[in-house]
Amino acid sequence: MRVDDILAEGAPPIVAILRGVKPDEVVAIGEALIEAGIRLIEVPLNSPDPIEGIRRLVEACGDRALCGAGTVLDVDAIEAVAGVGGRLIVTPNTDIAVIARAVALGLEPMPGFATPSEAFAAVKAGATRLKLFPATGFGTGYLKAIREVLPAGTKTWAVGGTGAANFAEWVAAGAEGIGVGGAVYKPGDSAATVAEKARALVEAWRVAETRSA
Repeated sequence: MRVDDILAEGAPPIVAILRGVKPDEVVAIGEALIEAGIRLIEVPLNSPDPIEGIRRLVEACGDRALCGAGTVLDVDAIEAVAGVGGRLIVTPNTDIAVIARAVALGLEPMPGFATPSEAFAAVKAGATRLKLFPATGFGTGYLKAIREVLPAGTKTWAVGGTGAANFAEWVAAGAEGIGVGGAVYKPGDSAATVAEKARALVEAWRVAETRSA
């Protein structure tokens, strides 16, 4: 299962970022996200016992969602994530070795970039999806400008300050999708709370999709 597969099935282009989630709560939250329609899920590696959390998430939800890790900073972390079945590799920065290793293992890297130089370096290393981070710090105009020079087929996502309120703005700027942290999960949130937030995000995507059609 790849990002393209998930999107082709009609799932919204939303990566749920579960920063701070604990292994004993991740499955219930993953199920709530999937029920609401969100099928791209990352557990940042600065969460409590993240590899165990990813293992449980993959075991319970890996047949319905693309699960993996965020805040991936080195090759050793990629090996650990791959070892428990994680497939999505999201980074806050552009690290050529990390991108190349993810590609070599058949995983899905989504490296963070801030400048054109970083974006082109990530593409050269094999990434086809890039995340502008922190997105709201740069704005939609910045994304539009960078997209004009990126190689054809390169998809950009907006992450950082993104959510239901500005989803449509980023889609209009050419973003394929967004990554959402606190707007979908904060440490201590129940599965019911996450489900409510997730439904609002999915509805915002439907509105954005309609406007862009």
